[in-house]
Amino acid sequence: MDPFEQIDEIIAMVENARAVPMSRANAMIDRGPMIAKLDELRADLPSELRRAAALLDERDKIMDAGKREADRIISEGEAEHARLVSVNEITVSAEHEGARIISEARAEAQRLREEVDDYVDTALANFEQFLTRALASIERGRDKMHALREIGTFVGEENERPLPF
Repeated sequence: MDPFEQIDEIIAMVENARAVPMSRANAMIDRGPMIAKLDELRADLPSELRRAAALLDERDKIMDAGKREADRIISEGEAEHARLVSVNEITVSAEHEGARIISEARAEAQRLREEVDDYVDTALANFEQFLTRALASIERGRDKMHALREIGTFVGEENERPLPF
């Protein structure tokens, strides 16, 4: 199950919990299901962290491949440049062409780097948002749990009626 769905279920459990008598802000929550949901969420988070690490590894591989390709293009451009320079009749033309090839290779390498950085930045921003929401949800759940612990839990009998006032 998606961690966001798990968080939504935990929030729904808290929102649908019975109110503590004479309190609007506090609710009684069955610990067992709440702890089970939080354990599920905790178990799923490492997979999300592994996905983030995989994205970073993928970014590094793409960067390395782009650098190798840029180096290859630059090397080919320099070799072509050297070959053209050696021919006396087209020396000036060869210098311009070699410079153009090197410039294009560098521009292409820079474009690839920027694309990879944008992709990884977007993926990490999405993951950051997920973690922020998960931490906020967990903090709210813990706050409610602490509030319940502070006021104590009250479990009345089923046939017990509320006070008439």
